[in-house]
Amino acid sequence: MANKGAVNTVGLPAYRYEARHVYHKKCHWPIRLVANLIATSLGLVIFLGLTQPAVAAEYYNCSNPNGCQLISSIEPKDDSTATQYPVVLAHGLGGFNTLFGLLGYFNGIPQALMQGGSEVYVTKTSAIHDAEFRGEQLLQQVQTIAAVTGKQKVNLIGHSLGGIDIRYVAAVAPEHVASVTAVASPEQGSKMADWVLRLITESSARSGYPEGEYNLLGRALISYHKFLGRFLDVGSGISLKQLQQQDSLRAVTGLTSDYMAEYYNPKYPAAMPSEYCGQPPQEYVVNGIPYYSFSGVGTITNGLDPSDYILALTGLTFGKDDPNDGLVSACSSRLGYVIRDDYKMNHLDSVNQFLGLVAWGEVDPVSVYRSQVNRLKNEGL
Repeated sequence: MANKGAVNTVGLPAYRYEARHVYHKKCHWPIRLVANLIATSLGLVIFLGLTQPAVAAEYYNCSNPNGCQLISSIEPKDDSTATQYPVVLAHGLGGFNTLFGLLGYFNGIPQALMQGGSEVYVTKTSAIHDAEFRGEQLLQQVQTIAAVTGKQKVNLIGHSLGGIDIRYVAAVAPEHVASVTAVASPEQGSKMADWVLRLITESSARSGYPEGEYNLLGRALISYHKFLGRFLDVGSGISLKQLQQQDSLRAVTGLTSDYMAEYYNPKYPAAMPSEYCGQPPQEYVVNGIPYYSFSGVGTITNGLDPSDYILALTGLTFGKDDPNDGLVSACSSRLGYVIRDDYKMNHLDSVNQFLGLVAWGEVDPVSVYRSQVNRLKNEGL
């Protein structure tokens, strides 16, 4: 036993040192417990904070007039496409969102973007109408998306006529647009639309009909496309009481070369080339909005795809020196920063259709979308 009178190395009696040592042990354990609890709580908060963006990878259908409805939500594999602003996809002429719940217009593309952390919204405008009419419908949905997400802006990606619709939204409401990406879009008009309009008007004129009136063929084509638009509305889940307006004559006229050159492009000139087959200006950011485009050439890209043979026929309306995807030429597709205008893709391949039957051994269309949205993410958009 230690001598109670003995002095330890710090100059205190042994019993006083032992008592002090025990006192500190008793005093430290609650402090350590509290510290551990705080550290654990902070770690949990940090973990939840890091995983929160993964939970936000969601896919919505914002068909007008039904509003935005959640389709699916997944945990991303990475954050490669986790943009600051939501990604909004706009369909082309004769488009839909998900047809009868089975076939997505942007086939597999929203899901691929979600894998990288994107928040994706698909929209639905009149299937058969012109860009200004559809653009106004799209703007209403963009405003709804902004309200739902709390994000003032969106990244607009439009295929075919949808790539002209999004130019309208960017022009009239730039405060809601973070970026514009046009995919296989006839920004200078389509030779196929020129041919169809001539077919209707010239055949009616030869039949003795005055301007503005149409023969049996013309009326049949107009009625058919009106029916098609309504069918696509119903297939997209829009009720019979809320079917959207369809106007096939305005749709075709609004896609002609003359209409785009003489009316639409002078009115909405942002990031456009000054002439057909010209290059867009080097400055592709207009009014704070960067503009991008990509497209493909070739018609029969996969022999198993029956739609390829239809596009091979429609592609005959273009000249031999005007490479095209069956409906849109490479020259007409250029807008802003041209990523590429010569992918091995026809017009439907550029949205991964039909059922993903695209060119073998070439760039996968879905990966092109992922790369573009990754570009937007890296630019802070």
